[in-house]
Amino acid sequence: MSATPLRGTRLAHVGIAVSALEAILPFYRDVLGLPELPVHDKDGAAITGLAAGEAMIELLHPKESGSPVDRFLRRRGPAIHHLCFAVDDLDGALERCRGIGIRLIDETPRVGAEGKRIAFLHPSSTQGVLVELTEY
Repeated sequence: MSATPLRGTRLAHVGIAVSALEAILPFYRDVLGLPELPVHDKDGAAITGLAAGEAMIELLHPKESGSPVDRFLRRRGPAIHHLCFAVDDLDGALERCRGIGIRLIDETPRVGAEGKRIAFLHPSSTQGVLVELTEY
């Protein structure tokens, strides 16, 4: 049995916090022609996935007051919320992050909206960008 070939790190998706999903969804879906993808709501957010080439756009709308996306929208308004990178070895990537002093939000991977293992890195360690790592 041969090992799965390594694919290298790639952009998996861009999470965009939106205050009015019904107002912006037609732009992405109908104007840009991005087809919707099935994803699960997670962490108090309704998530609409849209295929954008090999990556995805996640439109994040708060379902619960006080959820991470709700807090983000209150502080910053609608904007890019996070970047997600797919890596070949999530556990190895987290270990490398620890080794260079990157602060982790998720010390151990958890299951994300696409049913894949994920972990977030704290923006204080990544020049203000919330970064999510996931496995292929």
